[in-house]
Amino acid sequence: MSTARIRRRRRLASCVGASLALAGVAHGQESAVTMAGHSMLEDPFNRSFLLDELETHEEDDLVWDATFWAGRTFDKLALRTEGEKSGGTTERAELELLWSHSVARWWDIVAGTRTDFEPGPTESWAAFGVQGLAPYRFDLEATAYLGEGGRSAARFEGEYELLITPRWVLQPQIEVAWYGQADRELGVGPGLSTAEAALRLRYEFRREVAPYVGLVRVRKYGATADRARAEGDDADDTRLVAGVRLRF
Repeated sequence: MSTARIRRRRRLASCVGASLALAGVAHGQESAVTMAGHSMLEDPFNRSFLLDELETHEEDDLVWDATFWAGRTFDKLALRTEGEKSGGTTERAELELLWSHSVARWWDIVAGTRTDFEPGPTESWAAFGVQGLAPYRFDLEATAYLGEGGRSAARFEGEYELLITPRWVLQPQIEVAWYGQADRELGVGPGLSTAEAALRLRYEFRREVAPYVGLVRVRKYGATADRARAEGDDADDTRLVAGVRLRF
């Protein structure tokens, strides 16, 4: 083989090697850009609105429980309201503004404020607690409240969603309230105040819209029960409810 041909082959091999090297660099830069793009989408800003309860029962009372939150994976801001109207009059209404921060998988700590608008004059509380998903998918919330004049309260909520079919969902729920001092405006005494147990069965036409029926039992304890009886109210109430659950 002539010397000239050998030189031409060497130059060709060098050009091919350089082309492959440039292609590798370009691919690496493209991968880096792609990875950078994906990293920007790893923690997007999300928001959600859940009207968990909008229900009525045989006495034409209207009960609501709604939550709106916005934020990212580890930090969110939530606005929650719940209350009850009877005969066109608001019997109970409260609003919570809570910041939540993820501290473990499925668990958040929360802190913020709670304002009671009814009954009686407006009262404000500082709120802090924990919420998350326990083993076997039990959804739990435990919140403590501190108010003016050394007032204190606590609330525990737990619920579970049992999927009967892809559209039928059975939801047992329990809520317990405790107060450190008697509060005449709220109609509660010190210690365990009320416990509410509910069982709701909903049908999800879509995940966003689900009418339901249920059975709710509310029982008052201690001084709270005594106060209710003195005012002519029942300390133990069981009622059938019907409502709709909305999610956006």
